[in-house]
Amino acid sequence: MPEKLTPPVRYRHEGEPAPQEGAGKSKRTRSARSYDDGKTRVKASRFFNFAKFKADYLVTGGIDIPFFALTIVILAIGLVMLFSASYPYSYFMRGNSYHYFFRQLIFAVFGVVAMLAASKLNFKFFKAAAPYLLGITLFLLVLVLFYHTGVSTDEGEAFRRYMKIPGTPFTFQPSDIAKFTLVTTLATYVSMFSKEMKTFKYGILIPVAIIGVYCLLIMAENHLSGTIIVGVIGLSLMFAGGTNKRIFIIGVAILVAVVLVVLMFPEILPKYIQTKLQAFNDKDFEPLGARWQTNNSLYAIGSGGLFGVGLGNSKQKYLYVSQPQNDFIFSIVCEELGFVGAVIIILLFAALVIRGFIIALRAPDKFAALTVIGIMVQVGVQVAFNILVVTDSIPNTGIALPFFSYGGTALVMLLFEMGVVLGISRKSNQRKVIEE
Repeated sequence: MPEKLTPPVRYRHEGEPAPQEGAGKSKRTRSARSYDDGKTRVKASRFFNFAKFKADYLVTGGIDIPFFALTIVILAIGLVMLFSASYPYSYFMRGNSYHYFFRQLIFAVFGVVAMLAASKLNFKFFKAAAPYLLGITLFLLVLVLFYHTGVSTDEGEAFRRYMKIPGTPFTFQPSDIAKFTLVTTLATYVSMFSKEMKTFKYGILIPVAIIGVYCLLIMAENHLSGTIIVGVIGLSLMFAGGTNKRIFIIGVAILVAVVLVVLMFPEILPKYIQTKLQAFNDKDFEPLGARWQTNNSLYAIGSGGLFGVGLGNSKQKYLYVSQPQNDFIFSIVCEELGFVGAVIIILLFAALVIRGFIIALRAPDKFAALTVIGIMVQVGVQVAFNILVVTDSIPNTGIALPFFSYGGTALVMLLFEMGVVLGISRKSNQRKVIEE
């Protein structure tokens, strides 16, 4: 037994000078911070430091429960309606009534996992990664123009929207990723140059150039609806970011004038867009062709009445509404759930968007607020445009209904974006607790 026991912790006596930094540390303690292979000593800081990553980029605190609940409810309704709308077409085309539903269910599971993971990330992670996300997105948008699936319009023009994932039967749309990265890019830009946003150079010229590059690349895919959505997202973030309102309004007026001129001379547009415009303007145009999907969508909506024909009882989904699991799924919703069911779903979407804007108002900084605004504008615009298309209020541009329409990339990315909003809501809740 030793003559004297050394206590595990030595307390400094009053008046005793503090030990110098690093004094008294054992070789074992120092060696834990470095790796010595006998030849070269490599500092641990050069390797991935999870503790530092956790401190810098992972966030704790409670998520916004109403926003999370609305997301899950809309997703659940969307999966039910996708199965109901898709099983006749799935059986006819694939020989399996569950083909589209099972695939969408798999994407939904991956999407929920992505949402929960994103909700744990500090929004500063996306701000730091914004330049890299921009570079990857532009690369994919260029790559898809050369490496894409072989789908073409009735007029023979190629749709260059989807890329094959090597080694899998799945494809994805780079434009779905572009919607999110445009939000992070502009949110980062505005937060960096917030004081200069009133000037023409920083408030108009540079943001318009960024949005223009996105729109040109997506339009080159023959993807009109994606171009419109990206453009609206970009303009909304410019407006919310503090662009000079007078210059902004003049710019939007010029843009509207250009669109009107183009509509007056549609021959300068791609042929498939000309056909869509003609089908919208002339309700008797090609009833068995360009107007087929829209006409049968209207029949479905009218058949639903006030309370609908009942879940699963749609008749128009039996090969009348073309690919009812995609852009025109809302017409099947109206037929089966009626006007009341359709209004309830619209109100759920409205509640989700409004709750998102509330989270944006409580966001801890401008980047976080603009990120939430951009994501919520994307959801709101897609819902509004999809319903306008289905009801023949605007030309058929092929806009999907969020959480409802079939599509793996779109669903996973959408749920991931909901996770980003939830992550920002954690920081907002932390701030609220501290203030209280």
